[in-house]
Amino acid sequence: MNVLVINCGSSSLKFQLINSDTEAVAAKGLCERIGIDGRLVYQPAGGEKEVTEAAMPTHTEAIRMVLDALVNPATGVLKSLDEVEAIGHRVLHGGSKITESRVIDQEVIDVIDECCDLGPLHNPANLMGIRACMELMPGKPNVAVFDTAFHQTMPAKAYRYAIPTKFYEEYAVRKYGFHGTSHSFVSKETIKYLGLDPENSKVIVCHLGNGSSISAVKDSKCVDTSMGLTPLEGLLMGTRSGDLDPAVLEFVCKKENIDVSEMLRILNKESGVYALSNGLSSDFRDLEEAKNNGNEAAGLALDAFSYRVAKYVGSYVAAMNGVDAIAFTGGIGENASLVRAQVLGYLGYLGIKMDEEQNKKRGENFVLSTADSKVKVAVIPTNEELAICRETVALVK
Repeated sequence: MNVLVINCGSSSLKFQLINSDTEAVAAKGLCERIGIDGRLVYQPAGGEKEVTEAAMPTHTEAIRMVLDALVNPATGVLKSLDEVEAIGHRVLHGGSKITESRVIDQEVIDVIDECCDLGPLHNPANLMGIRACMELMPGKPNVAVFDTAFHQTMPAKAYRYAIPTKFYEEYAVRKYGFHGTSHSFVSKETIKYLGLDPENSKVIVCHLGNGSSISAVKDSKCVDTSMGLTPLEGLLMGTRSGDLDPAVLEFVCKKENIDVSEMLRILNKESGVYALSNGLSSDFRDLEEAKNNGNEAAGLALDAFSYRVAKYVGSYVAAMNGVDAIAFTGGIGENASLVRAQVLGYLGYLGIKMDEEQNKKRGENFVLSTADSKVKVAVIPTNEELAICRETVALVK
């Protein structure tokens, strides 16, 4: 089955065409600057990237260009769009009403629309992509794979905030968690790769990238995760502050004479390791190089990041009363050996022993811990597009 995987942002659209039988990517690409001018980057498997500049006023024009590229006689990978058998969409927010992937019908569309206030940047764009695909490929099944769904198995003691109940009941203010597609995929792959029992296992997934989150997965179900109502809660990240005293907002707003919206922009766009490194960079490669050259601020940023990761891991060991395996994934988790070593340096009390030679590897599945380590540690590259493909096939085949 050929599955077209679509991931719509507010002004961008990523796509992959995946053969579900072989799980090979036939073509992939990106539409950029939707609503501004428009650019399509298209790459067939084994071929060169093609860049096309063209007007994309809306996501409909962007998806039309993607479909035209897929059937282009010169570099397309399909003879006709009839060969696309299903479309899988990454959707940010389904709130607490949708707890699993769903074939898209009017009820699903209504829930996505209702959750636009919870995901104001992404849900409207996700809906545009869904409606465009329905318009351009009528009759094809569309599946919504929700970024929040995997975390909806959390108990109330994990997702409720200690604020007046009316805010929860009237405005749905609670922890939702994000990166769910990645956490679901990596936790399952970790269990399979390490030979654990899906029905009796305790796994902590560290999805570390420019946006970072951690999940506690017990018996294949999420019981806690670090991101909250928004992706701002939890770990400090590339440019996000992560956890901090909420009173900081009022204090700084008064001192700087700014409003809450501007303060939230600062916490999302100008904080995290970028801020701790004194504006040097949010790229961990830059920070590591600077640290090696004696830059103390870069060193602080890396140390603080690793420290926060280790603290969350420790809290989730307590939440599950133990842990069988810890998995690193995401751009940093898969590639930053320094961060992995620093995090594991805090976890010796768990009987974890790191294989230093193995820690030099990157970009593949591998075991990071030694044979006599009491807790298994692995690096498991994430693949959200493949996860969306698998979810789509399971629902439409």
